[in-house]
Amino acid sequence: MSAELQLPEWASLSGTPDTAMPLFACALLIARDEYPGLSVARCDAVLRAHARHLQIEVDAIGPTPLKMQAINRHLFEEAGYAGNHDAYYDPRNSYLNEVIERRLGNPITLAVVQMDVARRLGVAMEGISFPGHFLVSLPVGDGMLVMDPFNGGRPLGIEELRSRASPHVDGGPPDDDTLAGLLRPATPRMMLMRMLRNLHGTYAEAEDWARAVRCADRLLSLSPDAPEALRDRGLGYLALGHVSGAREDLRHYVMRYPDAADVDTVREQLIQIGRARDRAH
Repeated sequence: MSAELQLPEWASLSGTPDTAMPLFACALLIARDEYPGLSVARCDAVLRAHARHLQIEVDAIGPTPLKMQAINRHLFEEAGYAGNHDAYYDPRNSYLNEVIERRLGNPITLAVVQMDVARRLGVAMEGISFPGHFLVSLPVGDGMLVMDPFNGGRPLGIEELRSRASPHVDGGPPDDDTLAGLLRPATPRMMLMRMLRNLHGTYAEAEDWARAVRCADRLLSLSPDAPEALRDRGLGYLALGHVSGAREDLRHYVMRYPDAADVDTVREQLIQIGRARDRAH
C-alpha cells in the first residue's frame, strides 16, 4: 500500500530548493486554500489509478515518444481531461482537485496532471512557461517533443511555436536563439507561481480582494523577493481597507524596487494613504 501523500507547510517553501519542490503536492496545497476539506488521498488515488491502468502498456513500449503517446491517449481520450475553452478564466480551472474531479482545466493544471502521471510511469517530462499557453516537453534524442496539454497533448512543430510566440516577442517571429530561450524548462516553483498569478489575475479582475491578497501572500511564501506579489498584496490590502498592511507592503516595494516601471504610481498611493491618515487625526 502506498504511503499517504503529505502536503508541505507554506512556511517551509521559501527555503525549499527547486529540485526538492513537490509539484503535485504543492498544487494541492494551493487548492486547499479554497477547499479546506479536499481529500488529498482521493486526488492522489485518481492519478495513481491512471498510472496503474497504463503501467503494463507503457512498460511494453520501447521508444519514449510512444510511451508518451499512450499516456496522452489515456488521459485526453479515455479519461476525458480537456482544456476548458468555454470558461477559460473560471478559477476552478486552476484548482487541481477540481481539475481531477471535473476533467477540465487550464494549460498549467492539465500539465501538472500529465507530468505527474508520466512521472509515476518513469517518463520524465518538463513544463515550459511559454508565453500565452503553458506547454510541456519530453526529451527526444538531442531535441525535445513539445506538446500542448490544453489541446489534448497535441505535438507542436517549430513553425507553430514561432507563430504562437510572435505576439509576445518584439520584432515579429522569434529567431532560433530566442525560441530556445522561450522553451527552457520551468522549475516547479515557476509553475506554482504561474498558477497563483493566474488565480490572482482572475480574482483581481472580479475585485475579490480577499482571495487576490491570499494569492499574493502565497506567491511571497514561494518567493519572498517577488516584487509584483509584494505590490499586489499591498494594493489588495488597500482595497480591503487594511491600511497599515497596505502601507507596509507598498513602502517596502518602493524601497526595494526603486527602478520598477510603476514605482511612481505606487509612491502616489502611499502619499494618498498618508494624507488620509493625517485627515483622520
